[in-house]
Amino acid sequence: MSRVDLNLLTALDALLTERSVTGAARRLNLSVSAMSRTLARLRTVTGDQLLLQAGRALVPTPYAEQLSLRLPRVAREAEAMLRPPEHRFDAATLEHSFAVRAGEGFIDLLGAALMDRIGRAAPGVQIRFLPKPDWDAQPLRDGTIDLEIGTVRTSAPEMVTRLLVRDRYVGVCRPHHPAVGARGVPLERWIECDHIMTAQPGEAENPVDAALAARGLQRRVATVVPSFTSAMQVARRSDMVAVVPHSCLGNVFAPDHAGANGLQWFELPVSTPAFNVSAIWHPRLDHDPGHRWLRAEVLALCLAAYPRDPIAGSASLTS
Repeated sequence: MSRVDLNLLTALDALLTERSVTGAARRLNLSVSAMSRTLARLRTVTGDQLLLQAGRALVPTPYAEQLSLRLPRVAREAEAMLRPPEHRFDAATLEHSFAVRAGEGFIDLLGAALMDRIGRAAPGVQIRFLPKPDWDAQPLRDGTIDLEIGTVRTSAPEMVTRLLVRDRYVGVCRPHHPAVGARGVPLERWIECDHIMTAQPGEAENPVDAALAARGLQRRVATVVPSFTSAMQVARRSDMVAVVPHSCLGNVFAPDHAGANGLQWFELPVSTPAFNVSAIWHPRLDHDPGHRWLRAEVLALCLAAYPRDPIAGSASLTS
């Protein structure tokens, strides 16, 4: 490609249109000597004289005449390829399948509401929810996954994130659980319960266990399940207690989700840090119109579902 310079297309167009080195130089705001050097380069790369002296004027060679017929279209196409697209995005005409990796809790509580939004705005769009067994960033890098929803636990520095919901942990158990009193669950009684822990392969230390360890305490974990949805289902049918995000209790689209599933909730008797639920994607999709639209829909959904504290903190428009 060392001999290819697309700027020469503009110069050639000016020369063949003006049929004058001086006129072409004026048109391109160049000096006459610079335009003469450009004509010499054009003669070298094309292997043709292009313009020849005929008295005081320049006349095109037969090859230059052929080029003059093709040049305007080629120049326009080259310019169009090397500038941002100017078309307006229309979600209603979008035909695409997006792969979204999200936890069962998001799909269970917000999946239907998200598809309702998308179905009304873009009936040609399909969402393929994929399981979330870990936080491996490779599927985002290779395009297997278009968007991930959850906590940011990847070491991939290039990933782009946007806060959706600020969340916190609470306890859940079956109704009329003996450990729950008028003021919630005392620490001593909570410690004595059998606990359901939610964990996935490669997960770091559990924040509840870290908070207990800081007090020199340890809970009794009777079973470990892979999702908060599973933990809620086990808790409703047993005397075991579970810890889940506050967002799992319900939202605008699924009011009292915990109660409807046979659970009551309580504040944890230990303090655990709040955490962010974010949208995560690879920067190669940052400016893709369809992907930007999808991200906006997910953010708008979370803003509508959790509009205020303390349901799941406040959703944010900031990155």
